[in-house]
Amino acid sequence: MDKFLINGPCKIKGKVSISGSKNASLPILAATLLFDKPVIIKNLPRVRDINTMLNLLKSLGSRVILSKDRKTVKITNSKNMKTFASYSLVKTMRGSILVLGPLISKFFKSKTSLPGGCLIGARPVNYHLAALKKLGMEYKIKDGYILAKSNGKLKGQKIKFPKISVGATENSILAACLAKGKTILKNCAVEPEIKDLTKFLNNAGADIKWSGRTCKIIGVNSLNQTVHTVMADRIEAGTFCVAATLAKGDLEIKNLDPKIINTELQLLKKVGAQIKTVNNKIFIKGPKKIKSLRNIKTKEFPGIPTDLQAQLMVLMCKSVGKSSITESIFENRFMHVAELQRLGAKIDIKNNKALINGSTEFIGAELMSSDLRASVALVLAAIVANGKSIVGRVYHLERGYENIENKLKKIGVKIKRLN
Repeated sequence: MDKFLINGPCKIKGKVSISGSKNASLPILAATLLFDKPVIIKNLPRVRDINTMLNLLKSLGSRVILSKDRKTVKITNSKNMKTFASYSLVKTMRGSILVLGPLISKFFKSKTSLPGGCLIGARPVNYHLAALKKLGMEYKIKDGYILAKSNGKLKGQKIKFPKISVGATENSILAACLAKGKTILKNCAVEPEIKDLTKFLNNAGADIKWSGRTCKIIGVNSLNQTVHTVMADRIEAGTFCVAATLAKGDLEIKNLDPKIINTELQLLKKVGAQIKTVNNKIFIKGPKKIKSLRNIKTKEFPGIPTDLQAQLMVLMCKSVGKSSITESIFENRFMHVAELQRLGAKIDIKNNKALINGSTEFIGAELMSSDLRASVALVLAAIVANGKSIVGRVYHLERGYENIENKLKKIGVKIKRLN
């Protein structure tokens, strides 16, 4: 298993280009199951989760042709598609549950494994199943699989989600595209990645309209051939913004619309970062002293994303004074804390709240990644630590960050891969 050796502290300076969004690509790739005609998707990130999803589509019968740089894919569905999503492919990635909606909508049956992914909380699929059941899916769970079928076409319904859920919103939109009649989804997640999915579907002839957290879908008979460019990855952009703020950096971040991380940029300004945005670029300089913040709280978009919580915790460890972070999305997302404590962090956990004593002098240590975002937080801490750190299990990192080690090298991080 590969590890990263990082020699800190590092000075961060230069330019970094943001890759396509993993969290937008996954539902868009799942949506290709709804098509009879070829679909071209551009700006895919070269990360492990995308490979997993493409392998899953191949196993279902899609023909997948990747460009040389692996960032553009042409997907053509075969005449005899399969409807079995096996555990061996689904176990490593939670996003694979997103094939359930399209399979049931297009082929009226599916055997889909319950998903795996990061160990950051229960994240049950019950909201997905309840919504799809309302649209006409019958199901039972047996031996870790969802055995689902429908009696012909799904039928449009009014559905109100009991809690805002990104995955359940996406799965329901995908299922409703080819359903009979009108579906109205209320209390939806409105993350930019979901808007990118509906933009892709509408360009292919779907009829989807948004009003606040309500999404109205009128079913169509089929979707047309289309080409779509995936939006930039706002979590990657946010991570590099935190890195620059943390390490007194001077960074130009390009290839994204700064509006999609406006909340995060406002927060970083509060801690002392100097930020200027021009067109598709962010110029960010880190402060000499990082100010602490008393009550950071993760929330659904447009709030602070849970996927940046671990990175912000590292930032608060280096701030002057006391701060706190409340994790309101997942119940088990503080697994990085024990590893940060090994570097010298002073953090107390009370239920879903982390209390952080700042002005930490991180001292390099050997560290172990537990999940995707926790692993990048450990890398950030190692960048500003004194001495050598080794971050193990970097495969977690490669699930969501494209070419992270080369991007970090280019901006001055002393990082080396150990096999």
